Amino acid sequence: MRKTLRALLLLLPLSVLVGVAGSLRADTRSEGPRPPTPEERARYPWLSAESPIRTLGEALAPPPGYTRVEVEKDSFGAWLRGLPLRAAGTPVRDFRGQRLRSGDDAFVAAVAELDVGSANLQQCADSIIRLHAEWQWARGQQERIAYRFTSGHRAEWKRYAAGERARVSGSKVTWVKKGKVNGSREAFRAYLDLVFTYAGTMSLAAEAKKPARDEVRPGDFFVMGGSPGHAVLVLDVARNAAGERVALLGQGFIPAQDFHVLSPGEDGPWFSLEGEEVDTPFWKPFPWTSLRRL
Repeated sequence: MRKTLRALLLLLPLSVLVGVAGSLRADTRSEGPRPPTPEERARYPWLSAESPIRTLGEALAPPPGYTRVEVEKDSFGAWLRGLPLRAAGTPVRDFRGQRLRSGDDAFVAAVAELDVGSANLQQCADSIIRLHAEWQWARGQQERIAYRFTSGHRAEWKRYAAGERARVSGSKVTWVKKGKVNGSREAFRAYLDLVFTYAGTMSLAAEAKKPARDEVRPGDFFVMGGSPGHAVLVLDVARNAAGERVALLGQGFIPAQDFHVLSPGEDGPWFSLEGEEVDTPFWKPFPWTSLRRL
């Protein structure tokens, strides 16, 4: 086999050989982890300069015959396409560092380079809130960062940064001035942990919009509110010439764990959007009525 391949290569023109070599180098470069660029560190501010990453767009190409749908330049969906991922084969770990799923799990396509915190807080709905809030932060829209607790009360980052803190008594929430003015990243993570404590699938489902099935786009999510409930994020969408759509889906889960890109199995990682439900590996199928958008 090697001799036959070598003989065929010798018959090719030099220009073709150079093109083949260039393509191979480009593929290798896109698949392997690399240090984040300064621009990526600005867009994904939790990254360190030493974090080796590959992006979702680089690592997970659409199936043959499919093309990624267009997204607006500064949209949540465009931001998610650049989501930094860890090296292929990285296992999913929980907030204590314990391995939950091996690096070769057929239902896990990739693991995001995203901290999960040191407490059992950043679960499924919380992971969606975290990514949405980070997108707002990165684009300089910090004043728009606000999410509802399950009680329905609104938790605004700008109030937290101004030193106000939520006083929760049963289903009653009041905000009182207790802390110093602090708009740092450290304070931002503390604010998110507060939201994770009192928000969940029910509050996320209640506050989000309900787009139509044919309007599904990257940045939307499927959520079934409950205790427990579950939510998965639509990370990307691709379409073929016949108009059939597939999607990349990602999730956090219980216990709090690495956010990871799902796969339907050995033929993954793209899920069909053509059925009456969207079936994911670790939860019951999501009906289209559970589609939401922040």
